[in-house]
Amino acid sequence: MLLAGKIALITGTNRGIGRAAAELFVENGALVYANARGEGSLADQASDRLIPLYFDVTDAQAAKAAVMRIKKEQGRLDCLVNNAGVMKDALIGMIDAHTVRDIFAVNVFAVMELLQLAARVMKKQNSGSIINLASIVGVNGNAGQLAYSASKGAVVAMTRTAAKELAPFNIRVNAVAPGMIDTDMFRSIGESRVAEQIARIGMRRLGTPAETARTCLYLASDLSAYVTGQIIGVDGGAIV
Repeated sequence: MLLAGKIALITGTNRGIGRAAAELFVENGALVYANARGEGSLADQASDRLIPLYFDVTDAQAAKAAVMRIKKEQGRLDCLVNNAGVMKDALIGMIDAHTVRDIFAVNVFAVMELLQLAARVMKKQNSGSIINLASIVGVNGNAGQLAYSASKGAVVAMTRTAAKELAPFNIRVNAVAPGMIDTDMFRSIGESRVAEQIARIGMRRLGTPAETARTCLYLASDLSAYVTGQIIGVDGGAIV
């Protein structure tokens, strides 16, 4: 029960890492406000400890309303997990402005907006943990992922800067940088490419959403009370 009594907001919880994180946080005592874009997509998860919030993270007004609702109903927000993200790959010379805008709208601008909204609440309570989902390619780069890796690199820079600015308010800001995780998003690259990627992983297997979620749990809990501004890789020794 590492999160007993804590209030958390997790985005992109209808599948993958977000879903695993929401379930794990509930198991550890948190009250989770779980975000997804599709109305009704969290019906199978909803309970007295997991409250669905349906909104598009790129909608600034909807994001503000969600955080205000949490503040009104609970009086506080202890943890934000910025998990929602999109991945669109394209080689240099084949990247169009529309693709870049779509990627940055979700992976960067929405993360920044929610980080600011959460920080306003957390400053008043003088505590909180913000966890951003970056990526191994945001740290090391990867051929064919110029736009996506740039967006995740922005998340890395945002995390380190916010950690410095918010530390005096006892708000910790960290990022998790997954490698090759067995999610629908990753498998969308095709099975032949999945096999190629596994060969580049030191542990010779894909990671699981649950393994990534456990790192989020650590960062949300008091076990990491003196940890901020860190980018923690969950990649099984992957080389990209």
